[in-house]
Amino acid sequence: MKALLLYNTSSGKGRIGKRIAEMRKIFAEVGIDITPREILFQSNPLEGFEDAELVVICGGDGTINFVVNAIKNAGLDPILGIIPAGTANDFAGAIGMKKSVLGAARQIANGTVKRVDCGKVNDKYFVNILSFGVFTTTSQHTSDAAKHRIGKLAYIGTGIADLFRLHDIPITLCYNGEEQKFDAAMFLAFNGNSAGQFKLAPTANIEDGKLDILIFDYNRRVRTCWNMVSYLLKHESAAVHHLQCSKIELICDIDEDTDIDGQPGPRMPLSIECLAGALKIKA
Repeated sequence: MKALLLYNTSSGKGRIGKRIAEMRKIFAEVGIDITPREILFQSNPLEGFEDAELVVICGGDGTINFVVNAIKNAGLDPILGIIPAGTANDFAGAIGMKKSVLGAARQIANGTVKRVDCGKVNDKYFVNILSFGVFTTTSQHTSDAAKHRIGKLAYIGTGIADLFRLHDIPITLCYNGEEQKFDAAMFLAFNGNSAGQFKLAPTANIEDGKLDILIFDYNRRVRTCWNMVSYLLKHESAAVHHLQCSKIELICDIDEDTDIDGQPGPRMPLSIECLAGALKIKA
């Protein structure tokens, strides 16, 4: 089996490079000679390995997003292994990966293959979440240095600054033959079930061929925050809307920034869909 281990040296507080030999040994124990390659985000991570049967990605959600987009744009369908080494590791959590680097490597080496869904918006793919609105671009605006130094706490300062930019986002959704309009503070389309390790879509299923959509209504700053906290505490709120669909068209009256898996997403308008069983995962 031709196998490739792609790793992001910025992940795992910059210590992932020191675990490569241990990971290779784990795969060698089951007869897999895996080739390590550091990811350079300016180049094709699969160059020379287009025929790899197994691609193991060691990094966070943004790293996985980068590699999956390269794979899909090349029309490839290798088996994927995910080793969580980022800050939140939401996709790894959604597919049930062990939290430790070596534990996840063993899980992949001895695991079985299954199909899971993948999201697509316009011409980009996402594995965990597409979002826009308050707090949703926090990850891409938080420096790697801060993430390495204090982990998830790094998001708090950026999130507070984002709160002061809270604004109304008028959107129109077309799905399942219906059209609905919302004045949104935040829009989330989940393929996985969590964002920043907060399980905002606890009933989402990454194998059901559907996306779980959450829309938080716009209100005054304090009220919007209360609605979000109330939702996290599992209290019902008329200000939070939950939809399920396999495809949705979204029109926005303003040019709002979007985010996919912690990376910059496409511009408005958005054509969003769930690609059922589009990813082969070994776990």
